[in-house]
Amino acid sequence: MPMPEAKPDAGKVDLSGEIPVSGGEPGDTLGPIAPSRLPCIDAHIHVDLYPEEEQDALLRQAFEHGVEAVIAVSMDLASSVRTRELALRYLGRVHPAYGFHPEQEPPSEGEREELFDWIRERHRAGEAFAIGEVGLPYYKRTEVEAGGGSFDETPYLTLLESFVALAAELDRPIVLHAVYEDADKACELLAIHGVKKAHFHWFKGSTRTLDRMAEAGYSISVTPDIAYEHEIVEVVKRYPLRLIMAETDGPWPFDGPYKGQPTVPAMARESAIGIASVKGLDVSETAETLLRQTRTFYNL
Repeated sequence: MPMPEAKPDAGKVDLSGEIPVSGGEPGDTLGPIAPSRLPCIDAHIHVDLYPEEEQDALLRQAFEHGVEAVIAVSMDLASSVRTRELALRYLGRVHPAYGFHPEQEPPSEGEREELFDWIRERHRAGEAFAIGEVGLPYYKRTEVEAGGGSFDETPYLTLLESFVALAAELDRPIVLHAVYEDADKACELLAIHGVKKAHFHWFKGSTRTLDRMAEAGYSISVTPDIAYEHEIVEVVKRYPLRLIMAETDGPWPFDGPYKGQPTVPAMARESAIGIASVKGLDVSETAETLLRQTRTFYNL
């Protein structure tokens, strides 16, 4: 989710029991999807950013439509607490990640310590979770620079290194918001701290960076915008399927065939369909590979 403050109203979650089909006429649907049809895991979604009164319906509909689980990331401590509550309600189906989204003002030292102490408590309690969403403020930084301003990235780099060190300390996967040149900075920190299980969500970047990440065994995830973004198509062409997952980054909205539609977890299937198409592979086999990779990465 590039800019959290620009999150959509999220619309109203469609509770009709039908999933929109990409590329069709408005109103075309697949109809109710059986659990056996392209099972998937949404590898990156902000469940707590949907209207609170819609979150349970969103998740119930997803699971009824064959979504095996969702990886629910957090924005800050308050968001992490909300995400944990969802995970406790949907044990084994909502897998939480706790962190601090970088496209906002960095936390104070006291806020950082409070968040880290809370995460360590979850670890001591033996709870399942990942670290995330954390990273670097590419969109915030480039917007300031494009306006002729200067941007001090130092506190963000310091915070990211703290999270990387925490992931190493607790032996947890880390979910990263780090695109283009920021991915190289993240790779350096991951190497310094010996973190192997890194997930770069909705990744965009150079072929050189892609090759570096693949060599290190880092994972990426792809959203439904593979249907209309050439840049994402090129990323998927180059990256090994065994290191790819499918995500929605909901409630972030999409354009192209999804314009005007609320983003729901079952749309991770659209990512899987797009990945299979780009790589010229069987859709069912591709979906199973993505599912297996996500289960393995997050120990589901």
